Amino acid sequence: MRWNKGNGWAIVLIALGALLLFGKLTPLLGHLMGYLIPILMIALGYYGVKRGNVLLGWIVLFIGILSLLGKLAWLIGPIIAIGLIIFGFSMLSNRSRRGRY
Repeated sequence: MRWNKGNGWAIVLIALGALLLFGKLTPLLGHLMGYLIPILMIALGYYGVKRGNVLLGWIVLFIGILSLLGKLAWLIGPIIAIGLIIFGFSMLSNRSRRGRY
């Protein structure tokens, strides 16, 4: 097989298609594939911005970030809640220290 410039993209597309098909056929990897596609979009968007295709790179990067945030919403909500609780306690402790002086 001769190695051309287009062969690299063909191999990447074949591998991505195989991963997607494998993810649909196995229940365990199907869940992980939902995270893989947004991460790949973020990586491709970043690569596009670095290579000079700024508009398309930012669009793909933004869509990947939004998609990943949607997938991680179950984790982001409790993290924000815990952060708010810690911030509230720190405000209460700072206020009680200021009152002593």
